[in-house]
Amino acid sequence: MLTSSETPIIAAVILVAFGILAWGFYRSRPFGKLGILAWLQSVVLMAPWLVFFGLFAVGIYINIAGVLLLLVISTSIYIFLGWQLRKAGQDVILKTKATERIANETSPGVGQTENGGPPVVKLEPITIPEEDLNTIKGIFGIDTFFATETIPYQEGVVFKGNLRGDAQEVHKRLTKNLAGQLGDKYRLFLVENTDGKPVVIILPSRSDPRPMQLGQKVFAVILLLATIATSLETGGLLLNFDLFTTPSRITEALPIALGILAILVAHELGHWLFAKKHQVQLTWPFFLPAVQIGSFGAITRFQSLLPDRKALFDIALAGPGFGGLVSLVMLVTGLLLSHPGSLFQLPNKFFQGSILVGSLARVILGSTLQAPIVNIHPLVIIGWLGLVITALNLMPAGQLDGGRIVQAIYGRKTARTTTIATLVVLALVSLGNTMAFYWAIVIFFLQRDGERPSLNEITEPDDARAALGLLALFLMISTLLPLTPALAGKLGIG
Repeated sequence: MLTSSETPIIAAVILVAFGILAWGFYRSRPFGKLGILAWLQSVVLMAPWLVFFGLFAVGIYINIAGVLLLLVISTSIYIFLGWQLRKAGQDVILKTKATERIANETSPGVGQTENGGPPVVKLEPITIPEEDLNTIKGIFGIDTFFATETIPYQEGVVFKGNLRGDAQEVHKRLTKNLAGQLGDKYRLFLVENTDGKPVVIILPSRSDPRPMQLGQKVFAVILLLATIATSLETGGLLLNFDLFTTPSRITEALPIALGILAILVAHELGHWLFAKKHQVQLTWPFFLPAVQIGSFGAITRFQSLLPDRKALFDIALAGPGFGGLVSLVMLVTGLLLSHPGSLFQLPNKFFQGSILVGSLARVILGSTLQAPIVNIHPLVIIGWLGLVITALNLMPAGQLDGGRIVQAIYGRKTARTTTIATLVVLALVSLGNTMAFYWAIVIFFLQRDGERPSLNEITEPDDARAALGLLALFLMISTLLPLTPALAGKLGIG
């Protein structure tokens, strides 16, 4: 039975979980069948973890086979719902195109306003040559973007008007028309104005992100070497010796350091593979060395323009996805290999430091966690450190992976709000945790700004990506949040 002090905690968790599901259902209802199917995808993707943690909180433990079965079932249902969603989506697309065609036949002709008069164009001094400007104006039409006003913006121009059709299709057609007329001379952005209405921004290609300079590459190499050194030092500290004072013991620290570096490489490899898929160039990673856990990850910037918010989401999630999966496999493998006489002996209270790690350890190690000292395999430590590194990079702030995920799904305004909220939480936590203070500084001075707009900022990622983003943020929280002492004691952890 749960004590009276624990019941409110569990009740609050359950209420929050159902509140999130209800909020998602409320947002999905206006979109009809498509919205409900997308909401159900989110539910089945979250369900195994909610069931696992919910049962765990009330003292019911599912073994590792049960967890895998839940994941297989939810994945199968998720795929089935995806098929249904795509099938329903095709019907909606056909109906939408038919409606647009009818509307276009009754719309005013090119060169007229809604009232039949000439378009109102505000002529102001701009830096784009007049010949190019006239050519650019010619790419618009009533079936793509009906321009009503032209205003200067930085080195280019902004066209205000009315978007006619699907944003992704319109952007593709306008970009093709612009390239056909003026080659690679200009870039076309489709973004939301401050009033929430779509506008087209034309900027010269010379404003594209610049390639890395030699000095930046040298600095990246120095940070990499420093990260290798701190990973080796972390391995030494875990084995109770200081590598800097006893460098002859480097071979003892090497396996742990290699494990940490493997997770970092997997993280960056994920970013690189999906960046290549979307034809986006990345800078070299600037690793952040840290003696406590080897590294805090890396700062990687985009070296070319992003095509859309889907690309931003995929590239941002791929790094934590690859690194987190490798870390999780290491952790579970290490727990399965742990036995009396393993290399590391940890106090059982150590497993109270993470909801995710503590619950997985309780499922696999069982009553072993009730002993004052727990013998664990080195892979447990490496996997745990990898999960912490992954979780820190998933914080929803600025240009961290988590901040990019939030911006991709919910837009720049929400991303700014979550960045401020993250900084406030880190400021409070830093009163008793130096790692939180470090991250608050990194975000505030280096990563607080959102990512620059993509070429198509209007089209949002699909709901399947939104569900994956919520799952990633959920796992981030469950990794960084500790178990309460009372609940951990009731569950036999410590």
